Formats: sequence, structure tokens, C-alpha cells
Amino acid sequence: MRTSEEYYSDLKAMKQNIYIGGERVGRDDIRLSGNLKVMQTTFDLAHNPEWDDVMTARSSLTGERINRFTHLPQNPYDLIQKQKMIRLSATRVGGCIQRCMGQDAIVALSVATKEMDEQFGTEYHKRFMAYLKEYQEKDWAGACAQTDSKGDRFKRPHEQEDPDAYVHVVEEKSDGIIVSGLKISITMAAVADELLVVPTRALTEKDRDFAVAFAIPADWENIRLITRPVWLRERKEFRCPYAEMGVSESVVVFDKTFIPKERVFMCGEWQFGRRLALLFANSHRFSYTGCKPAVSDILCGAAALVAEANNIERSSHVKQKLSEIVGTGELAFAAGIAAALYGEKTSSGTFTPNAIYANVGRRLMGEFIYHEFNILTELAGGLSVTLPFEEDFLAEETEKDLEKLMKRNPKMPHKDACHVWRFVESVAASAMTSWYQIAGVHGGGSPIMETITLNTEIDYEAKKDIARYLAGINKELDQSEDLGKNPVGLRAD
Repeated sequence: MRTSEEYYSDLKAMKQNIYIGGERVGRDDIRLSGNLKVMQTTFDLAHNPEWDDVMTARSSLTGERINRFTHLPQNPYDLIQKQKMIRLSATRVGGCIQRCMGQDAIVALSVATKEMDEQFGTEYHKRFMAYLKEYQEKDWAGACAQTDSKGDRFKRPHEQEDPDAYVHVVEEKSDGIIVSGLKISITMAAVADELLVVPTRALTEKDRDFAVAFAIPADWENIRLITRPVWLRERKEFRCPYAEMGVSESVVVFDKTFIPKERVFMCGEWQFGRRLALLFANSHRFSYTGCKPAVSDILCGAAALVAEANNIERSSHVKQKLSEIVGTGELAFAAGIAAALYGEKTSSGTFTPNAIYANVGRRLMGEFIYHEFNILTELAGGLSVTLPFEEDFLAEETEKDLEKLMKRNPKMPHKDACHVWRFVESVAASAMTSWYQIAGVHGGGSPIMETITLNTEIDYEAKKDIARYLAGINKELDQSEDLGKNPVGLRAD
């Protein structure tokens, strides 16, 4: 397993193909430092013996100890450990840990490539597993590039005026393929070793050219990353871990990019467009049952801390509001545990989470994310957006004036109060705030996709049968299919 220093050294050696504000830059650009700090945490925690069983696993391919972010879950225990890993690491970086994207992509590809081989006699699975072995051995961090720009939403991929609205195959060669198109809103692509590309939607036979999946180094020839980093204002005196973190999103441009054959895991199998897209989405929504409860932990902690700073923590309405944040976070985490227990062992050997529980957990957090931020801002008051600059707290002429501003709870030291309010400003009223709010709604797919998935997975006729029985229409009620499935036992072996 790599150290965080080795990871950073490898990134710095990559070719410059990132564009920020019209400037081509390397991966050591200062504006990416917060994003890098987040990613480095995933390597540091894996080397911490205290978290060994959470952050690492035994490879199902080699038997070697590997970073769990590169592991294919084999059973419910693996999924629950993944959920715990994401929640743990997310609390260390103040929210989104980002590296789960790569793990969710390898999960999806391991399953879909096996099923394509079974149906079409292809050799994608063998090819992918050879790639995954290298992925694990080199401890790569991968970014899943799924979301296409989509163009005219009323038209299918093959109907688009500009085919680059979706990544597609331009030409097939004996040694590989050439692809073009855009993937958008790709988190942490600028700090990833690898880009793992999968379809974003169901496809028809006429969309065959758009049924493509592959993996390629993030600095591969004819790839451009047009990147928008998000970071917080640099602290001078009131330093804190949260202010050191950041995130970035990229438009990934494939400009007649050659993909070697050994890195191609789907090419034309349009029947599996939907399957591969949902495999990634459902695995990623399961990841949200780890990271979004961590966001609730952070928002609850910030709200409780600012209530203490305001000397209102004993008020009944404060306790009520804090319990609302805790409740939604723990319900989502519980949905993740249910998704793990009721998951499925696929023919590839990879264990995947139950789609219904993964999606309801994700949906719950998306619906409540703004409410949680609203609770924090209610308890904090307007000071989170009217707080003077840090320099004013340090300047000789204004320092004493602002000490009076901080005197709200006589039991809280002045410096601690300054840290609290600066932290609340960062959490509730910064560029990162907006990112977390919108990512809370749209991360892992827009809410409509959760609705579509649930409507596909849930048997509404079975629900109506219950109503028919209770209404006296039907004399018998058979629920064996729904209630007779006991969760798989937790096993680490």
C-alpha cells in the first residue's frame, strides 16, 4: 500500500493536462492542495494500525493486505466495513472522502464484465480482473467518469446533433478503440491516478457506439481536465483541519483518445448500458450511507458547539433540533446496514448492496440536507455571514472590540469561541457549503434516478395484495417472497 507521500509524488510526475481558469497546470497547483489533502487522508488512515480492519482488507485476487478503497466486497461484512471506512474517513476530512468513486466503479465493472462474458462470450472479465490486480497492487485512486453532458435531454445519444454530448466510440482498431466526448461534474478527477469510464444511462441498439467502458491514466494523451477547485480562505491564526480540505470537479474531454484494447471493458454491448450504469449508481448510493451520516455528524457537532458558544445549549428547542440531525443520519446509516445484509452475491463473486435500501438511504439524506444546514444556521444566527475577517480579530486597533463580540458564554475561552465561529462560517457560509448542499441532493445521481430505481425494484402489486387482503377482496395473503428471505449472516471469511 502506498503512503500519502508516495501518492503525491506519483501525482506530481504526471503530465500537465489540467486547466484551471484558462491556465494549464500540474497536480501540485496550490488550488488543488485541499483536494489532495482529502485524498492523502485515505492513505494515512490505511497505515494506522488502530483502523487496520476498517481501512484495509485481504484481496480476493491475491490474498495480500490492500487498501479497502481498492477492494471488491465479498460478503455483507465487507460492505459494512466499507460503510464504516467511509464514515470514519469522512469525519476526518469534514465531509466527502471522494475516493469511494473508484471503488464503486470497480465493483460495477467486475459484475458487468462477467455478465457480458456469460451472455456474449466476450473476454472483458478476464481483461478487467488483470487490470484490477494492477490497480490493487499499485494502490491507485480512481475517479469514476459516468455523467455525460447529455446535450438535448429529449433526444437519445444517437440522435444528438453533436455526438460528443456522450462519450462514444469513433473508431475500432485491432489494438484498441478511439473515443470522443465529454464527461462532466467528475469529482476528484484532477487528483486521481486513473479514470474509469462507464455509461450513464440505458441504451438502444442505435446507441451502440455509446456503449463503452474503459480505464485510462488521468494524464493520458488527448485527455483534458477542465477543473473547478473549491477551497476555503487560508487561516492565519485560527487554523483548523477543516480549512485545509477541499474538492474539485472536472469536465473530462476525450478528444479522439486512443484506448488500448486491454483497457476496454465494454464496446458496443448496448444491452448492458443500463445494467452497468445502475451497478455503479447503486454501489455509490450505498457509499452515501457512510459519508452522508458523517456529514450529519459534522453538522450536528457544529450546531451543538455553536449553541454552546451562544450559551443556549440547555434550551429544549436546541435539543430537539440536534435530535433531528442525528435521527436522519443514523436512519441513513441503518439503511446502509440493511443494504449490506440483504445484498446479493453475483456470478463474478462480488457482493453488491440491496438496491432498495441503498436508494432509500441516499434519498433520505438528499431530502434532509438543506434542513440540516437550516438547523445549523438557525442556532448560529446571522453571525456566520457577518463575522469580520480574521485579520480584524488580530489587528491591534480592533482586537479588543471583537473580544467583546465573542463573550457570549462566560465558560468558553475567547480563543475557543473564535475557533468555533470561524468553523461555523466555513461550514455554513462558504463555497464548500454550497458544494455540500448541492452534492447532497445530486451526488450519486439526481433524485429522479432514485425514484426510477425504487419504482423498478419495488413490487407494488405485492403491496396492493396486502391491501386487497385487509379490505376483504382476497381471502389469502402470500408474502413468502417478501418476508421469507433472511439476511445473509455476517461473515468475515
